[in-house]
Amino acid sequence: MTVKIVTDSAADITIEQAEALDIRIVPLTIRFGDEEFVDVVELSPTQFYEKMAASSALPATAAPSPGAFEEAIRAAGADGDAVVVITISGDLSATIQSAENAKRAIGDDLDVRIFDSKSITATLGLKVLAAAEAARDGKSADEIIAMLEDLRGRSRVYGALNTLDNLKKGGRIGGAQAMLGSMLSIKPIIDISDGSVHEAAKVRTRKKALVWMRDRIYAEPHIEQLALCSGNADDVEELLALIADRYPRDQVQLWTIGPVIGTHGGPGVIGFAWHQPD
Repeated sequence: MTVKIVTDSAADITIEQAEALDIRIVPLTIRFGDEEFVDVVELSPTQFYEKMAASSALPATAAPSPGAFEEAIRAAGADGDAVVVITISGDLSATIQSAENAKRAIGDDLDVRIFDSKSITATLGLKVLAAAEAARDGKSADEIIAMLEDLRGRSRVYGALNTLDNLKKGGRIGGAQAMLGSMLSIKPIIDISDGSVHEAAKVRTRKKALVWMRDRIYAEPHIEQLALCSGNADDVEELLALIADRYPRDQVQLWTIGPVIGTHGGPGVIGFAWHQPD
């Protein structure tokens, strides 16, 4: 029996990646006021950032329905394969609750494992890709879950924001709450490594935020699979140049932050994500 992988659209993996590794993506929903869009299906990252720039309303996200997960899981397991569902951090989204409800509805029909990645964007996506590659190579569901648990403890995600408005509006501000008092005069940097939002630093300018990000990854002896994550930021090249002496461009994965995380990170969010070496 082989294993199939299901995830949600917060993983920010491309359609091409999903098709190549037989990954099913269950999309979240993005709302702008009364307008609602299904992520990936009805709204690309480019369309999302254009709409956010033009809209006076801050966007919001909604978790997929249990029915959407049930449909994806049943399709993935149609041949009797085990299904591993890897979701965005349960501390940031109700998505995992929908997946759990779908599992309960399926009952004993299929072997379904629900895994809370405690991750977002690239560290979620990298876990999903690793799981799909392991499934392709014949690993069991138990082996894949063990691998994911190991990766979860080694996840690191840092983001430099232009504003805390989106996080505040979405109720995801968590441990960065204390930054609100001085938000007009700072460029906030947040740490989401454990699946919740925490304050990492407060700097005065965007340039200093980029330097802080560089210094943070330079504090590590070496990072494999370093991902530079961008939500339509216009200074990606500047950050790449800052790290080029240690991490040349061909050693850095460029990861587009899609609508789900972009909704809460706000316009111009930029950061690094990686898994610590063993």
